Amino acid sequence: MLSVLIDGVLQRAPGKKRRGTRKGNPYLKGTLVTAAVCGARTKGTYLRDKFHRLRARMGTKRAAVAIAHKILVAAFHMLQRAVAFADLGADYLDRVDKHRTAKRLVRRLNAFGYAVMLRPKPAN
Repeated sequence: MLSVLIDGVLQRAPGKKRRGTRKGNPYLKGTLVTAAVCGARTKGTYLRDKFHRLRARMGTKRAAVAIAHKILVAAFHMLQRAVAFADLGADYLDRVDKHRTAKRLVRRLNAFGYAVMLRPKPAN
């Protein structure tokens, strides 16, 4: 079931090249990609945030296939462990590493010509 959307990778001497997805059920793939695009349009979800981050790097269609793979893996674990789906939230990826997110935002503001100095918020 999981092999439908796993990337096929061709390895040669200088590096790796993507070769699309492996063979599998085309109807399952189409359904999962459709669900991924719909999930990417739902406001305030982890899938939307992840889709937009991936789309900036790899394009819309590849990002949709990557999100479809995430949905498939989540469905597999939900069935395996008999648990309900729990969305991580749109800010999950920012909460994972706050220091890296702050550093990236400061770097972007510096590029726009602003001088930024961060101080921790006082505890109230």
